Amino acid sequence: MSGPVVVVFDYGSGNLRSAQRALARAGAQVSVTADRAAVMAADGLVVPGVGAFAACMAGLHAVDGPALLDAVLAAGKPVLGICVGMQVLFETGVEHGTSTAGFGRWPGVVERLDAPVLPHIGWNTVRPAPGSALFRGVEDQRFYFVHSYAALDWVRDGPDAGGAAVTWSEHGTAFVAAVEDGLLSATQFHPEKSGDAGAVLLANWMEGLR
Repeated sequence: MSGPVVVVFDYGSGNLRSAQRALARAGAQVSVTADRAAVMAADGLVVPGVGAFAACMAGLHAVDGPALLDAVLAAGKPVLGICVGMQVLFETGVEHGTSTAGFGRWPGVVERLDAPVLPHIGWNTVRPAPGSALFRGVEDQRFYFVHSYAALDWVRDGPDAGGAAVTWSEHGTAFVAAVEDGLLSATQFHPEKSGDAGAVLLANWMEGLR
């Protein structure tokens, strides 16, 4: 049986080929494109991202990314954001004193980590949310991070969390390492660079694809 069809969204940023290879190893049929028809025909969409929040948002707007993301979710298909591809799902990114509007799927601000050494590069443990589907089987594993910015607060914690499962990590201060919110999931770390643990996480995500 062939694996699910996954599109890695190509908007001019991100570890496109490494994400493609990792998803293929996990059993997906993967293409790298921004073509709307291909995206809508796929079983799931991966939105990678590296570099600056503002530059990623500019690239996404250039290929009608926000509207396409809305269409994919409205069609009932899962989306996975990676690194800055996670950050842009929040309301705002603040870099060097400049605020840039994100997709606004989640409330909150992405800002600079308060840590003695930046960027945060390397392997780190995480604290998965209870019952996490993404981290099933790798709850105690390390994942590979490369970032200086993150969401430091999750304003929907507690009784108003809206059903989202929030995973945390720490570098100088606590930050959001992953979110699972219905069809929309994201990781601040790079699962495609996280060895066997990352491969398991990607396979877990693909279990939700048709």
